[in-house]
Amino acid sequence: MSYGIYVGRDLTLDGNAWLAGYGDEPSSHWLEITSSKTNESGESITVGVSETADMPGKRIKIPQVNHTHRYISVNYSYYKGVPAPITNGGLNEYGVAVRDIWSTSRAELIEMTPKNQTGPNYSDLARLVLERAKTAREGVELIGSLISEYGESSYGGNSHLIADASEAWVVVQFSGGKGLWAAERLDSKSIRVSRPGYIEEIPIDDSSNKNFLYSSNLVSFSKDQGWYKKGTFNVNKILGDGKGRWAGVKWMENSLQAIISKGKKISFKEIVWALRTSKLTGDTAGYGQIIPLLNQNCSDTRVLWHAPIGAVASTFSPIFIGQSHILPEFSKHRYLTAGEAHRFMDDRKIEKGEIDSVSLVSQETESSRSAVMECKRLLYLILQDPDRYKIEVDEVFEQREMQLFESTEKLLKIVNILIEHKQFDLAEKAMTYFSNCELKIGLNLIMALSESIEKRLKFLGKSKISKIRKFDQIW
Repeated sequence: MSYGIYVGRDLTLDGNAWLAGYGDEPSSHWLEITSSKTNESGESITVGVSETADMPGKRIKIPQVNHTHRYISVNYSYYKGVPAPITNGGLNEYGVAVRDIWSTSRAELIEMTPKNQTGPNYSDLARLVLERAKTAREGVELIGSLISEYGESSYGGNSHLIADASEAWVVVQFSGGKGLWAAERLDSKSIRVSRPGYIEEIPIDDSSNKNFLYSSNLVSFSKDQGWYKKGTFNVNKILGDGKGRWAGVKWMENSLQAIISKGKKISFKEIVWALRTSKLTGDTAGYGQIIPLLNQNCSDTRVLWHAPIGAVASTFSPIFIGQSHILPEFSKHRYLTAGEAHRFMDDRKIEKGEIDSVSLVSQETESSRSAVMECKRLLYLILQDPDRYKIEVDEVFEQREMQLFESTEKLLKIVNILIEHKQFDLAEKAMTYFSNCELKIGLNLIMALSESIEKRLKFLGKSKISKIRKFDQIW
């Protein structure tokens, strides 16, 4: 389902906008930096879903562009039969950030979706925006043009939050195979929480309004179906679930607005809290992501803060666009990866024609610790006595992240000096070393907290009733 937050730059302590959120899928998650690439003329890519997806379709090829951008993303291995690797977005070298968030369409639209639907799926759209867009608005227009030309492979409705340093857009795509979509602009004074993504009233009588974009058939189709006659055009009521803002969305938007109403600004600390609060974040959160949206001359110093699972049981560390690689601990492991249960790290069965018998994970990576697995262990230990252990874990993580935020700012000042003096290789090495050291420090901290809690639980006694424990979440 996922969760996204946008805060405009006029409301923040640092003077930059923030885009944050988490993915909400049970399969494995891993971090990747994808390099920019010059593609050969006539090259194509495969998009869409297959006949085995929960809402089936047909995979098609669409033309690849001449050049694709460098970007950071989190990938995962399974959701509703969508072909892996799947992504909810990330950050590209031009400072365009994307968060994919579920947004259900009305039941009639889901029902009329063709069984042989074609076109990019939600993950394809997020990845294509990262690969091709230089501004948030370009990302919106790209989604609109892709849907218009190739259609969209839906799993029941979806949305994206697309942002850059100047603005953000909520884009909602509807099921039905009719190419329906709508987009709303968010400005420097906006706060928006998505879960699900929503757009309410749009001014369909004002074609000059630059704050809204939508498919050419959005209104006419709604009229043809008898869902709209005249008056206010409320996108969510007419084409969505009709519920507007869900309870968790209202609670978080109101919480962030309350900070502003007191004359304060929203800082990195509050953004972390918004992803860590157990009212909204639990076991279903696959990872955490926080992106400061800045006007920068150098793309290499753009940063994405990453938590291996939901931040309630993992700590954030900085990942730079310009670093060369990421530790294997944060790469794809076999833990929770779809399809790995029948595979081996042994290629002997290939000789018998069993091509799918070999693991998709390298032995080198699998021999390292799995950050996701270690964070999950900490989560389940916290849940044995959350009143005691969540408070202390929160305190440790918060102290670490506030110190790390300051250290990262200092590191970037050094990197910028190196870049000014054209010491690009040294700048890359500095960012790579710093990021990977902090990823390792964060992982070691998580494991130390787990060991401490486990030992105390043994002495203090565990519940003898085997049952699932969870936080008291709004959603």
